Amino acid sequence: MSDHPQRIAVTGASGYIGGKLVRRLEREHRIERILAVDVRPLPYAHSDKVVFLEQNVATPSTEAFRSNGIEVVVHLAFILKPSRDRAAVRYANVVGTESVLVGCAEAEVGRMVYLSSTSVYGAHADNPVMLSEDDQPRPIQRFEYSQDKLAAESLIKVFTQLKEGFQSTILRACPVVGPGADNFIARAFLKRFLVAVRGTDPPMQLLHEDDVTEVLACCTLNDIPGLYNVASDGEVRWSEMAAALGRKVVRLPAPLLYAATEAAWAMRLQSDSPSNGLDFIRYRWTASAEKFIRATGLELKYSSSEAWEQFAQGHRAQAAR
Repeated sequence: MSDHPQRIAVTGASGYIGGKLVRRLEREHRIERILAVDVRPLPYAHSDKVVFLEQNVATPSTEAFRSNGIEVVVHLAFILKPSRDRAAVRYANVVGTESVLVGCAEAEVGRMVYLSSTSVYGAHADNPVMLSEDDQPRPIQRFEYSQDKLAAESLIKVFTQLKEGFQSTILRACPVVGPGADNFIARAFLKRFLVAVRGTDPPMQLLHEDDVTEVLACCTLNDIPGLYNVASDGEVRWSEMAAALGRKVVRLPAPLLYAATEAAWAMRLQSDSPSNGLDFIRYRWTASAEKFIRATGLELKYSSSEAWEQFAQGHRAQAAR
């Protein structure tokens, strides 16, 4: 743990998680400055500790890091939503990560915290009950979110090995939910009905937005190098998630559902995912967080089911309004 005032940069600071982290770090007396980097203005009030830089993550950041004396970069900037412009998404996600690492090297930044995803393991029929950090990542083909997360991880690992004195923390988190959730899981439940592969009802792990904020804050304020899975206790099944929001589930045979989803993607009738994204609601991809708990001693506040109930309550309240 560092005793002197720290200077932190947060990329993606205007986003769902980035905004919560900036406001969390503002309350820390050890934090002297937060460089908040994003292409969008900050949608929340902030103190004088926060310096906003409106900039694309792929733009060189050396001067900004150097002039603000940045010691730790929390890299959250990432395009989540699937896109048909694969090159543009990969440029932001992977080239953007490379650009941030170059800025770290040239400005002598000592540490990076990167938020990755348990989806890099892939949803496969032969997955173990609990995936560990020793299991080989197997991203689903054409699921660009997972592929780009893993590519960014690889860049960070190589840089960490080559740059003497540099430390990195890679956090593979399960999907994040809560009252303000905005990701592919949350968006799926905005529809009037949900689809499922007949004969399957996989368990899901969910991480509350407040818990992931505390995890990121812990790893920002303390030296916790390494690769870690981050997930809440317990599981909640796809059918239970649907029931909590009063959604009807339409169960179809796998060949029919995959074909219909792929056709809808090709004809631009839906923009959620190509058909292989259905694997995430067909097979389990649950991960063990034991390594992270041992390293930090941090206790998460919400279980997976409690995190989902918080999202459901927020969604019901919004619908009522």
